[in-house]
Amino acid sequence: MAQLVLNVALLACPLQAHMVAGANIAVYVNIMKLDLVDVFATGALSGNPLAVVRGGDGLETAQMLALTRWLGFSETTFLLPPSEPGGDYRVRIFYPAGELPFAGHPTLGSASAWLAAGGVPARAGVVVQQCGVGLVEVRIADDNLAFRAPPLRRAGPLDPAERAEAIRLAGVDPAEVIDAVHADNGPGWRLLHVSSAQAVLAAKPMATAPVPTDIGLVGAWGDDGDRQFELRAFFTDANGRLTEDPVTGSLNASVAQHLLHRGHAAEPGYIAGQGQCIGADGRIAVAIEGDAIWIGGKARMIAHGAALSL
Repeated sequence: MAQLVLNVALLACPLQAHMVAGANIAVYVNIMKLDLVDVFATGALSGNPLAVVRGGDGLETAQMLALTRWLGFSETTFLLPPSEPGGDYRVRIFYPAGELPFAGHPTLGSASAWLAAGGVPARAGVVVQQCGVGLVEVRIADDNLAFRAPPLRRAGPLDPAERAEAIRLAGVDPAEVIDAVHADNGPGWRLLHVSSAQAVLAAKPMATAPVPTDIGLVGAWGDDGDRQFELRAFFTDANGRLTEDPVTGSLNASVAQHLLHRGHAAEPGYIAGQGQCIGADGRIAVAIEGDAIWIGGKARMIAHGAALSL
């Protein structure tokens, strides 16, 4: 008798085969898998957590957003087959208020999860991620990954009203602001460059803000110590709560482009810190190679391959 094959719950990879008792039927059930990755960490649970869903091909956008909100992380990503030539995989990136075309720590965490699940890049040593801004290269060096900063979608100074509003929402002393610019590379960052790292840490952000709001701060520590710059990042959730992100790859990318353009950074790069105001201790390695900027850090797998159903 020919074997009857059924595909059930077309949601995931890998396939698991189950024989139906008393019948010559093989039922292949696709199981979604959930990975948890700590990105830009310096030690245990010190970076920015990321949830990565593998095998969610059958999920609707609303389901992806609902799961993102339920998990409660800054972002959750969904790994999918690539749809453009040159991509090793495609990723959709969600945060509690919607979908992002690009984000930094989700890029490194997604690449780490894809590799841990057995992904093999077409080009040795470089993963190519397809996302909303196109193809993004991720260099691999053991547990250290680095993505190439994509071009800014919007740059230039904030107008006086935008500057004043960003200062008010971030809770920064206006006298400490050196520069106020657009730094949009997916998230629509409005960047306040302030006089020092101490001024960054002293900021007292508002509790609520319009949706969407994305504000970044950067200030210099100087040449001493294990980092040269300190950053903070604030974004709104779906309910308008202004939330601080532990460590933010996209902001670090746009900050590096700003610092290089303004002459505050140069080859070979620098180390930035982020997250200490909310109990994290992230480190971001910024490599400047001519016009190319690479944003790197560790990606540590906390949980791998947990079965997930909605």
